[in-house]
Amino acid sequence: MAPQTEVPIGSSAAFGADDIVLPFHVQALDTRGRAIRLGKQLDAILARHAYPAAVERLLAEAIALTALMGTSLKFDGRFQLQTRSEGPVNMLVVDFSTPSDIRAYARFDAEKLAAAGDSALPGALLGTGYLGFTIEQTKLNSRYQGIVELAGQGLEAAALQYFKQSEQIPSALKLAVAEEHHAGGVRRWRAGGVLAQFLPAAPERMAQSDLDPGDAPEGAVRHEVAEDDAWVEARSLVETTEAIELVDPTLGLDRLLYRLFNERGVVVNEPVAIVDACRCSEEKIRETLKQFPAEELADMREPDGQIAVGCEFCARQYRLSL
Repeated sequence: MAPQTEVPIGSSAAFGADDIVLPFHVQALDTRGRAIRLGKQLDAILARHAYPAAVERLLAEAIALTALMGTSLKFDGRFQLQTRSEGPVNMLVVDFSTPSDIRAYARFDAEKLAAAGDSALPGALLGTGYLGFTIEQTKLNSRYQGIVELAGQGLEAAALQYFKQSEQIPSALKLAVAEEHHAGGVRRWRAGGVLAQFLPAAPERMAQSDLDPGDAPEGAVRHEVAEDDAWVEARSLVETTEAIELVDPTLGLDRLLYRLFNERGVVVNEPVAIVDACRCSEEKIRETLKQFPAEELADMREPDGQIAVGCEFCARQYRLSL
């Protein structure tokens, strides 16, 4: 991956654009992070599936989170977010390929979703289950997966739990999704977010209190560690971010970061464009089908002898003769 280039606040028109991730760092607070805003590329992903609004909102949040995390990779590879749960939205899959390609889909139970209602919070839509993050490094053919339990919390809270238990990096995260209504009943979506992480030169400054095991005996003393003052300041500033700021098309991401950290000297890097792109192809599908036994392939064939296969990510339909 190419090294990041520092650029002055307000020097690039791209900072005011949608569908970008903007890396930043605040040296005085030993804090690094990324901000994201999504518009047309997000709409393109969601529109091809025609999900109910509640599902689109939740998937939009997952897409923003995945792009924030995936753009941190310093090598050629993939980053994937996946949930499996018993709630109305029982599966989310968001797949990011460096440096900028993203694709996503969701599965849901229509009856459970109708019972939950349009105002159901993300945690209620997900229910109980797990959230998994998978990192694949292409050249080394290596794969790492971290898993967090879903117990009624939303994606934001679950991701923070992942950072604490798997990466052991103090982190602050804010995500927002907004729905726009246009003439003719057209619905469009915007999403935004900011992720900040405390990365001092001295590792001991990153120490955090242990997670509550949930089964400690009564009267047990919880493990507590005082947060570093620099991180308390950085985290507190991120937590002041309002949802409207994260999705406001008139507020450039660099200006948003300047609002948060100007007294400490925030530096931004070149933005990374986020692109709606699927990796499916007829060749890949043929190779996959060749791994099936002849009996199973025979069951898949339609009366004309062809096999119909649909891509869940981009909804493209393939008809193949084998």
